Amino acid sequence: MKTYENHSLLPYNTFGIDVDASYLVEYDSEEELVQLLQLDLLKENKFLHIGGGSNLLFIGNYQGVILHSHIMGIEVKNVTDSDVFVKVGSGVVWDDFVAYCVAKNYGGVENLSLIPGEVGATPVQNIGAYGVEVKDVIYKVECIDVATGEKRIFTNPECKFAYRDSIFKRELKGKYIVTAVWFKLNRSPRLHVNYGSLAEEIKKYPEPTIHEVRQAVVAIRQRKLPEPKVLGNAGSFFLNPVVDQNHFAKLQQQYPDMPFYDLHDGTFKIPAGWLIEQCGWKGKSVGKVAVHGSQALVLINKGGANGLDIINLSDSIRQSVREKFEIELTPEVNLIFG
Repeated sequence: MKTYENHSLLPYNTFGIDVDASYLVEYDSEEELVQLLQLDLLKENKFLHIGGGSNLLFIGNYQGVILHSHIMGIEVKNVTDSDVFVKVGSGVVWDDFVAYCVAKNYGGVENLSLIPGEVGATPVQNIGAYGVEVKDVIYKVECIDVATGEKRIFTNPECKFAYRDSIFKRELKGKYIVTAVWFKLNRSPRLHVNYGSLAEEIKKYPEPTIHEVRQAVVAIRQRKLPEPKVLGNAGSFFLNPVVDQNHFAKLQQQYPDMPFYDLHDGTFKIPAGWLIEQCGWKGKSVGKVAVHGSQALVLINKGGANGLDIINLSDSIRQSVREKFEIELTPEVNLIFG
């Protein structure tokens, strides 16, 4: 366990916001986390657990304790004729795990290649891309109860997964810390390649395997998304909004070429990037921040921006979309106030 005082969080957030935390504590095991939760440091200060910082926007210095997991390890726990069950430490870099799975020909996560962050955050956010969500492969989630220090295991249904959502973001927010995630992967991978731009990219491979799916997804993401070390960003800043049948019919009449995804429950998902682009924001700069020129869902720190700069840009975009489409955009990024 390592404790740092008045520590910079610049390396701990992909937006590249230069703020400090009163304390930063990194732990290496479940046992160390339990010990940590019993310390006066956490009892006397507010604290926030982070992963790779890829879905955070710090608005100012954090007057409390930042916790970060260094629990590592990828361990095959069980193998059947059709499936393999793998336990992964919360501190493992997500894309390192995806690369491991693809190398072993374990199917299920290849569409989620190159998503930034760490494994511990994946069930909290229910990360997803190109028609696949991590809930599709999560078997169970190991956690520590913040209040008692006791271990609890959540089954997949108990996690109450929804679009970019889970029980850990709602009624149990801040009450449990993920220490490991178990994944149920397929030994005979079934490809999911008919979603969005992946359907076009995969045509480059006559007989694609999960290796080619990963290559295609990586190629798309590298074209569309800026490297955080060059231009600070948190990937998609907004959730794709969902509208009801009446609103959808009205929009489709006005914009017949509008892309959409029928959710087959009377609602329709509209790509937020398209909405933002229609409002003229794609590629637009405002001071030290901007909307990315290749992907309007991505807000970028051009250098030296603070959290309020990005919030102000976000608010302006939301207002434009609200006025033009009568749709309320919701940030996917977690806003952290000091």
